[in-house]
Amino acid sequence: MSKQPFVPPKLPIKIDYTNLIGHITKAHRAIASLNSLLNHLPNPELLGRTMQTKEAVLSSKIEGTQATLNEVFEYEAEGDKKENSERKKDIHEIINYRYALELGVKSLKTTPLAENLVKKLHSILLRSGRGQNKAPGDFRKTQVYIGKPGADIEDATFIPPPANEIIPLFGNLEKYLNSDEEKDLLVQIAIAHYQFEAIHPFLDGNGRVGRLIISLFLYERELLSHPFLYLSEFFEEHREDYYELLRMVSEKGDWQSWIKFFLTALATQAEATEKTGKDILDLHTKYKEKILDINSAYAMNLLDAIFINPVFGTASIRKDSKIKNTQTLFNLIAKFLEAGIIKDTTPNKKRNKVYAFDELIKLLNK
Repeated sequence: MSKQPFVPPKLPIKIDYTNLIGHITKAHRAIASLNSLLNHLPNPELLGRTMQTKEAVLSSKIEGTQATLNEVFEYEAEGDKKENSERKKDIHEIINYRYALELGVKSLKTTPLAENLVKKLHSILLRSGRGQNKAPGDFRKTQVYIGKPGADIEDATFIPPPANEIIPLFGNLEKYLNSDEEKDLLVQIAIAHYQFEAIHPFLDGNGRVGRLIISLFLYERELLSHPFLYLSEFFEEHREDYYELLRMVSEKGDWQSWIKFFLTALATQAEATEKTGKDILDLHTKYKEKILDINSAYAMNLLDAIFINPVFGTASIRKDSKIKNTQTLFNLIAKFLEAGIIKDTTPNKKRNKVYAFDELIKLLNK
């Protein structure tokens, strides 16, 4: 018997909250604790850019990219050097993901988390790299299926709904995502994430767009004052469980196991993000005291800038440091080198040198 496309039921669905209370409480507590830290940030950029880059690397890794966090930082510091072309495509996909996240945050000030914004995020994700021929910004017009590379539709692990079902299904999801009909917001986004992945509205990039929507929803609903909670790390570490539990909702209607897994992901990542955030702020405080000896009006500018760009060249650090005078910037970099805050990663080069703030990079790679 040939396999048929799966059309998920319309939302809302009836959820028994009885066995979810403990998981819901734990996730809310962890998110509230993280938000308390975020509310007291002296400068959200100190965490924002690096955390977003880390999320972009991990979310893209689930889809098979190989580039590391360090390689992305180095690429951005050095510009378009002659990279291995596959690695360069990986890096472009990762940077696009971060751009999409940044655009999503800006857009939410004026537009809802709905079809137009989701399509815009998708078009940014796929605008360069491998996705250009995968209809960036448009819902798919053909049937697709999910399976091992090279497998045909008969061996598919999942066959999403036919293309003509996408618009009504997505309209229903959009309405649910922007409604107040679910008792708990975290359960709501758990259900919405499953539904988005089941609809599989795009030819490519559904996983990444689906994970972006989670972060943007938590921010839009004001559970977090900055959108710095990302689940890709947890999903990557529990990749098999993630796909299996999504499949069990489709095949057996097992919402309970999926929602518990999702709430555990939220709690775990909120705790991990809070710890990393505190470590980064402690590092900032430590160096804030250390640069007093440097005795320059611009030392604080450069310190903040290397938290935003932990690998940098003079050209790439200029904008974030807001130091216009080239000689002032060179002198300060020399003083930071002397103080052991940064290191020269290109000692044999006279020009276009690249520097690294290793302590921060180590924290992010933990």
